[in-house]
Order: sequence, then C-alpha cells, then structure tokens
Amino acid sequence: MKELIKYIAKALVDDPDQVNVSEVSGDQTCVLELKVAKEDLGKVIGKQGRSARAMRTILSAASTKLKKRTVLEIIE
Repeated sequence: MKELIKYIAKALVDDPDQVNVSEVSGDQTCVLELKVAKEDLGKVIGKQGRSARAMRTILSAASTKLKKRTVLEIIE
C-alpha cells in the first residue's frame, strides 16, 4: 500500500524527492501519512479534492483484497 501511494504521489508532484509516506498499522486499520513539499500540496489534493479522493478510492479497493481498512492522510 505504501509503495502504491508513493508511486502515485511522485507522478503528480514537481519535486518527487520530497515525497514521504509513513505507515502506522493497527489490528484492523492502517493509516498512511503522505508528506510532500509545500508547493506540491495543491497538486496532490487536486481541484476540489479530486486527486486525493481518487487516491483514497484506489487505496480502499486495494486494501479490500487484504481485508484491512486503510486511511490516507495528507500532512502539510
């Protein structure tokens, strides 16, 4: 999951070296924290949050196969 979000985020931003994804795992849920450069934050979120919503949709579909709930948080 972590690599999937990192791959998508690196494709969206201007500075892919600043992309950092950290994972906090629990029993049933997993939280992925995505950090990007401040100037790339708008590109990751997208117009009206469309890019962020699309990443969350892909993440939930992939995590359903693993029978785990995964949450994506975009950190400023």
